Amino acid sequence: MLKLLLIGGIIASTPVAHLHANKPVHVRPDGAIVKMVKAREPATGEPTVLPIIAERDVNHRTWLHVRLPYRPNGASGWISTTSITLSTIKWAVYIDRSQRIAHIYLSGKLVRSYRVIVGRPSLPTPIGDFFVTEVMAEPGEVTGPYALATSAYSDVLQEFDGGPGQVALHGREGLPEPIGSASSHGCVRFDNSAITWLAQHLEAGTPVIIR
Repeated sequence: MLKLLLIGGIIASTPVAHLHANKPVHVRPDGAIVKMVKAREPATGEPTVLPIIAERDVNHRTWLHVRLPYRPNGASGWISTTSITLSTIKWAVYIDRSQRIAHIYLSGKLVRSYRVIVGRPSLPTPIGDFFVTEVMAEPGEVTGPYALATSAYSDVLQEFDGGPGQVALHGREGLPEPIGSASSHGCVRFDNSAITWLAQHLEAGTPVIIR
């Protein structure tokens, strides 16, 4: 049985599904199809990875309840186990908006803490249980040198800079706002050395918990 593992209330292990084909998303196991999730991520072309919430056997088939990388925030659905590979992720990111700090855990143990920039009061960083969708190298960009796109979307902006208002963990090349402030458009900004470390260690499917 696939199951999220918690240690002291902290995520220590997350089962994930790696897609090898576009997958129909069902409202319930063997139920109506409500969406299609693509097998590849748009920016990197890497396989889509979805955290697994639950597993159920229905009509002699195994179904997985997964988190989805789309609006609305917290969206989920059911997929079959065909054309997927299963694995486990032991990293987790917890972001405290009020303290403006990110804690990074491995197997439930704190390994790093970083001061961050969060969304300004008018464009707050959304609260919820999210995950990394893809890890992107962005040298020379204001979001560089790396950006970790997430399944979170702005509750205020439906579109930003040509994109869908998707929230990322990213660097701050050329951005003057100080670390520890609430001054972004909703994304979570890290010092460049910190986001580089995250990009080298985290992977798609890593839980990102924002409170």
